[in-house]
Amino acid sequence: MNKVALITGGTTGLGAAICHQLATDGYVVIANYLPATEAQAVQWQSQMQNNELTCHIAAGDVSDQASCRSMIDQLLSEFGQIDILVNNAGIIRDASLAKMSLEDWNAVISTNLGSLYNMSKPVLESMKQHRFGRIVNLSSVNAKRGQFGQTNYCAAKAGVHGFTKALAHEVARHGVTVNTVSPGLIQTSMVESIPKDLLDGFIDTIPVGRVGKPEDIAKTVRFLVDDNTSYITGAEIPVNGGLYMH
Repeated sequence: MNKVALITGGTTGLGAAICHQLATDGYVVIANYLPATEAQAVQWQSQMQNNELTCHIAAGDVSDQASCRSMIDQLLSEFGQIDILVNNAGIIRDASLAKMSLEDWNAVISTNLGSLYNMSKPVLESMKQHRFGRIVNLSSVNAKRGQFGQTNYCAAKAGVHGFTKALAHEVARHGVTVNTVSPGLIQTSMVESIPKDLLDGFIDTIPVGRVGKPEDIAKTVRFLVDDNTSYITGAEIPVNGGLYMH
């Protein structure tokens, strides 16, 4: 049976690229989406079908524990198991700390960090039972170097790798690996909205001299979820073109 992969925030941006890569490679792919965006998710699924790729979609709010549990219980009933979890869903609510509202702080922390608890805990039950699991958590280069106006985002994304390392210790004996991928500046809709002169200034600081492609992230995730990467766990893989080296 082909491995079943669940990708949060899977119908847009990096999540969509990851879904495309895994579906192309023969995985059973389930793309999670926020319930309020169902119309866009259905349209994305149709576009994938037009490209002869099958992707299932599943509604669930990753910041809400009950919503995640309900979604995962339904998926386990339908598919029998979940072998791979990619915690990709994330939001930004940028502002300097002096101007940041409590609502924006909490929204980013609960979506970008709290979601790892909400999703990983129920999925692990299936992985332990089958003695196989791959969890990949998406962090960010800004978790290491910081960024003006992103105390909430940087705090959450730094927490992502702390979560990864601790969980990797806990589940290794069950055949489950947990790793982090930390993207740098990647060609997404958010990057496309940056004025060209400002973007060119950012690119000048990247040693490889270009913005990354979503496929750069997707291929890294694909490597980490492979059956043959069982000796890699608790690792953080930077994919940033040398923007930050550690």
